[in-house]
Amino acid sequence: MSEVKLAAEPRTEFGKGAARRIRRENKVPGVVYGHGADPVHIKLPGHELLLALRTPNVLLSLDIEGKTQLAIPKAVQRDAIKGFLEHVDLLLVRSGEKVNVEIYVQTEGELAPGAYLVEHVMNTLTVEAEATHIPESVTVSIEGLAAGDSILAKDVPLPSGTTLAVDEDAVVLQVLSAQAEEASGEAEGDEAAEA
Repeated sequence: MSEVKLAAEPRTEFGKGAARRIRRENKVPGVVYGHGADPVHIKLPGHELLLALRTPNVLLSLDIEGKTQLAIPKAVQRDAIKGFLEHVDLLLVRSGEKVNVEIYVQTEGELAPGAYLVEHVMNTLTVEAEATHIPESVTVSIEGLAAGDSILAKDVPLPSGTTLAVDEDAVVLQVLSAQAEEASGEAEGDEAAEA
């Protein structure tokens, strides 16, 4: 897991007008909270924060007025059209502390011979991990799976020190028959043509 250092400045202005002024300075308004402390309103360098957030569950080392604190992104608001960052909520963490985060589920391997589709019922898996050792993703083998097979949360191999924070019998992936999908698509097309 990567740790990114960012210089944060406290902010005293609030509201839409103040947020727009902060964004015009190429900075992002945000708030840092956690551990029972009062929320701290900050502004962060926009470009550096955008690059840092490309890494899932990035650990941010914030320098706020000479005091260094660790935080993870809790909520990120983006402009729906242009995609720039509008606001970020950060959760304070400590080394050794366990946190619940979502990690991406990736697949590897080949399905059994024949035409099948892999449906990702869950694109992410909620796990509990140490704040300074959050995995970016988990990889699930689909080698040899056939139609009707599924992978449950308890079957996903997790890195050491990471535990599931969801029902262990929740379906993460399932394999479907491509012919069944095509047939249902054709039936829907026929119904639409008749209407």
